[in-house]
Amino acid sequence: MSAVLGCVADDYTGGTDVAAALRRSGLRTVLLFGIPGSGTTVPDCDAVVVALKTRSLPAKEAVAVSLAARSWLAGEGVRRVYVKYCSTFDSTDEGNIGPVADALTQAAGARLTVVCPAAPEHGRTVYQGHLFVGDRLLSDSPMRHHPLTPMTDPDLIRVLGRQTPHRVALVSHRTIERGADTVRAALDELEAQGVRYAVTDAIGDRDLDVIARATAHLPVITGAAGLARAAGAWEVTRGARTRDTADGDEAGAPPLAAGPGVVLAGSCSAATLEQVALARGRMPSYRLRADKDDLVEDALQWLEAHFGEEGGVMVYSSASPEERSPGSAGLLERTLAAVASRAAGLGARRIVVAGGETSGAVVNALGVTGVIVGAEVDRGVPWLFTTGRPHLALLLKSGNFGRPDLLVHAMEAR
Repeated sequence: MSAVLGCVADDYTGGTDVAAALRRSGLRTVLLFGIPGSGTTVPDCDAVVVALKTRSLPAKEAVAVSLAARSWLAGEGVRRVYVKYCSTFDSTDEGNIGPVADALTQAAGARLTVVCPAAPEHGRTVYQGHLFVGDRLLSDSPMRHHPLTPMTDPDLIRVLGRQTPHRVALVSHRTIERGADTVRAALDELEAQGVRYAVTDAIGDRDLDVIARATAHLPVITGAAGLARAAGAWEVTRGARTRDTADGDEAGAPPLAAGPGVVLAGSCSAATLEQVALARGRMPSYRLRADKDDLVEDALQWLEAHFGEEGGVMVYSSASPEERSPGSAGLLERTLAAVASRAAGLGARRIVVAGGETSGAVVNALGVTGVIVGAEVDRGVPWLFTTGRPHLALLLKSGNFGRPDLLVHAMEAR
């Protein structure tokens, strides 16, 4: 492996999102789930993404797992690390973005890194250090109701400052507008002042391109998929790697096979709720209710009775804030994972999953450790083709991603 960039992602849908962005930039990209084993063989590539399930772990566990991923990447000769988190900066006051970034920057011997969750193509922008979702502050978006990581403060300097003992400062949009050399000088000055984290404003893709060029010397950078795309494009532009394909389409991925399909939705985001509502009118659907006795057995019996119907079937736990049962997330994830395993055993050829935590539970239950990244169904949502058994096409969708008909389209695609 001769990768110039290694990425540690904090959940599985985040891993697929950043893998798609790196591939789109022109880098040959491999996506792995969980810490690779000692015998893992990785094909020659330009970027390798290790997708973890650390977003909601206790901070000490998240740090330990992330350091293990970083150690494996270093052992494979990867010297530059990208720390990937969600474009809505999903975290609590305890972490895990701050503690993980602390550990990985220290392991690399770095004194400063950038913090850039902006993803303008998805409506996530940063201005004056405040994170916006569309035209609303993060704290006024549906993320304020997230069941695991409610985001009620849009000020990234404050949010990160509660997660790390190190200094956090802002690189303003006015500085970004002046170009990469000016940004590099600002970063050098902040480093000299003892600042560890430079939160960078970014309201458009050009801003991300400037930040990518200005940070090309840093051994660790952090952000969402937007900055990763820009960093990958800069590697291609400066000749470190040759563009994989002329138009960003998949190379080497198998065709999407026809056959039975299952949608599993666990996210409670506004985007997923809209997608689930539309899919309910187009395919047989079963809602999981945490207060129901024999939840798993009832779901599996329903699946077996409806499996194989044309257009796919859907099992979901997605619900509005007032419909959710407190403390039920783990049970619902385990149930959806059990449904995924049974579907694979019944011969499912494609499994579509909505939600980062749900995706992690499903992929782990299926025993999938690595995939070939294929074409994107929507921005940041690529088909993933397993390289071992079971032979599946997976679509792992972040809760906030995708147009309203994404779930239906994924089932009907040929």
